[in-house]
Amino acid sequence: MAEGFIPMSSSTLLITVLSLFLASGVEGTIGVNYGTVANNLPPPQQVAHFLLESTVINRVKLYDANPDILKAFAHTGIAVTVTVPNDQIPRLTKLSFAQQWVEDNVRPYTPATSIVRVLVGNEVITTADKALVGNLVPAMQTLHTALVAASLDRRIQVSTPHSLGVLLKSSPPSSGKFRLGYDVHVMKPLLSFLRATNSPFMINPYPFFGCSSDTLDYALFRPNAGVLDGNTGLLYTNMLDAQLDAVFSAMKVLGFDDLEIVIAETGWPSMGDSTQVGVDANVAAEYNGNLMRHVSSGAGTPLMPNRTFETYIFALFNEDLKPGPISERNFGLFQPDMTPVYDIGILRPSARSSIPNNPTPVPTAPPLNPKPRSSKGKQWCLPKTGADENVLQRNIDYVCGLGLDCGPIQQGGPCFLPNTVRAHAAFAMNTYYQSTGRSESNCDFDQTGAITDVDPSYGKCRY
Repeated sequence: MAEGFIPMSSSTLLITVLSLFLASGVEGTIGVNYGTVANNLPPPQQVAHFLLESTVINRVKLYDANPDILKAFAHTGIAVTVTVPNDQIPRLTKLSFAQQWVEDNVRPYTPATSIVRVLVGNEVITTADKALVGNLVPAMQTLHTALVAASLDRRIQVSTPHSLGVLLKSSPPSSGKFRLGYDVHVMKPLLSFLRATNSPFMINPYPFFGCSSDTLDYALFRPNAGVLDGNTGLLYTNMLDAQLDAVFSAMKVLGFDDLEIVIAETGWPSMGDSTQVGVDANVAAEYNGNLMRHVSSGAGTPLMPNRTFETYIFALFNEDLKPGPISERNFGLFQPDMTPVYDIGILRPSARSSIPNNPTPVPTAPPLNPKPRSSKGKQWCLPKTGADENVLQRNIDYVCGLGLDCGPIQQGGPCFLPNTVRAHAAFAMNTYYQSTGRSESNCDFDQTGAITDVDPSYGKCRY
C-alpha cells in the first residue's frame, strides 16, 4: 500500500477503485474464472452477453472446454482459456488423442471464439498422483505438437496452473524453492517447455488461505508494518507480493526468471464458517478491489518491479454444488441471477454516453449512389467512420441474436453485397434502431453508431 494511505469510506473506495481500474488499463489484465459447479447458473449465451455489455472483464478462464460456453463467446472478443481435465492427461501424451482433442474442442470454435490458451490440468503436481505428474510435461508437449499441426500454435499457448504447494519453501520470499524431486524432474522440463513456446508460468496464490487474524491487514493490502526479507533487505507490505516473489525465486534457482507469471486464480469468499477470519462481503470487496488496483498499477513486486500481472479472479459466480466448507461456495463476484455479491467497479456505468453534438458523421453504409436527403424527416442509424470492426461484428451478433430479421445480409439476400463487416453492421444497427423506437440511445452501440438523415438504401437493399 502506498505511503500516506488515508482510510476511505466504502463508497469512496469503490469509486476510487473504479476510476483507477478504468484509467490504468485494468481491462486488459483482469479476467475471471468461470466455474460451473452449480445447478442454478444462467445460460452461457446470457453470461457472455452480460460480461460483454455490462462489465469490463475481457478474459475468461474455463475448467473444461464446454461447447455451449465456447459457442456463446463467439464474436465477443473476450479472450478464452480452456482446460483439459486432469483425468485426460495420460491419454493426451498420445499424438492421435491430442490431435482429436484439438479437432473436437478447439478447431470448431476458433477464430470466432478467441481461444488464447489451453491448460493441461489444474494443480496437477500437488495431487501427488504419479501417473498425472509423470505425464504432465509430455502431455503439454504433445498438445503443442497437435496445435502446430493445426497451425494454431501461434495463436494458442499451452500451460498448466499450480498451487503454492509446489514450493518447498516460501519464506522469506527470496528463499523460494520448488519441492525436492519435482524441481529437477518435473519443474525444470516444464519451465523449459514454457520458455520454448513463449508461454507463461501460471500460479494460484490465495492470501486468504495463508492469513490469520494477526496477518489479515497484510493479506488485504491494508496499511501494516510489513515483513522484512532478511536476505535482500526488501520490505513486503502485502502477502500476494511475497507469494509471487517466492515463486519467482524458485524459478530463478532453476534459471527461468525470465518467464512471465500469470495469476491463474486468486480471490476471497464473501461468506464462510464462523471460525474463519475476515470472511464477509465487505472484506471480499476490499481484497479483490485492492488486488485489481495493485496488479495493474505497474508497481510489480519487490523482486519483480515495474510490471503488471495478468490476473484471473476466482470466481465469476457463487457455485452451490461445490463440496467443502461454506466459503468454497461463496467466492463469486456475482449471484446466479447476475446481481453483484458486492461492487468492486467491474460493472460498466449504467448510462451510456449520448451521441456528441458534433456534425453528423459521414455515413459508412455501402451505397455507391446515395439517395438525397429525405424530405419526410426519417432517420437511420449507421456505423461511425473509423468504428472498430470487432465492435461492429459484436453489434451484428447482438442484433441478429435478438431474433430481428437479418435475412437481407445473409448470403443471397439483397443487402449481402458488399460482403463486409461494416456494410452488414450498417443494416443490423439500423434494423435495431428502427424496431426499438428510433431514440438516440438505441443507436449508441458502445459509441460506434451515429444517426443520419441520408437514406443509405441502394438497389434492392432497403433500409
